[in-house]
Amino acid sequence: ALSLSGAQAGNYIVNATAADVAAIAALGITGSIVAGDKVYDGTTAASVTSSNLVGVIAPDAVTLVVGAAGFDNQNVGTRTASAALSLIGGQAGNYSVNTTAADAADITALGSTGNFPAPGRVYDGTPAARVLTRTLNGVLAGDALNVSLTGGIASFADALVANSKPVSLTGASLSGSAAGNYNL
Repeated sequence: ALSLSGAQAGNYIVNATAADVAAIAALGITGSIVAGDKVYDGTTAASVTSSNLVGVIAPDAVTLVVGAAGFDNQNVGTRTASAALSLIGGQAGNYSVNTTAADAADITALGSTGNFPAPGRVYDGTPAARVLTRTLNGVLAGDALNVSLTGGIASFADALVANSKPVSLTGASLSGSAAGNYNL
């Protein structure tokens, strides 16, 4: 609505209304995620345990949508997980959100167990034992050629003659390019 004022306002006539166009820009808001830790599984897949959306004006109906999350690296360690973000809801068009969010989470080593068959032997006064082969259980198929059980000293519990004596292997370790992703 328009009107005139001032000492000479009576000398003029003005249109009663005027209009123009202008833009209302979307309000920028912030989305974030919390990534969950996981045990090594050979993939970069990550989980999002929670998400948060800051800046929505109440009572607008706007919800944060979090896409599939992924780590930057599949190996054991503290890694960065990221996910794509978008908005839904009745007033979602009035807002813009960051397109991705990231958080740090840990990938921990996968447990594995070693197997080492030992043959019987003739009494020689020592508890020393010999290991025929060394294998691992619990290694992912994709890592089978990249991690192995090596080293260690095998021994019987004592040097006395007996059947079915347990043999222990101490000092064994994991080797290979994927060894850091496993606990022995």
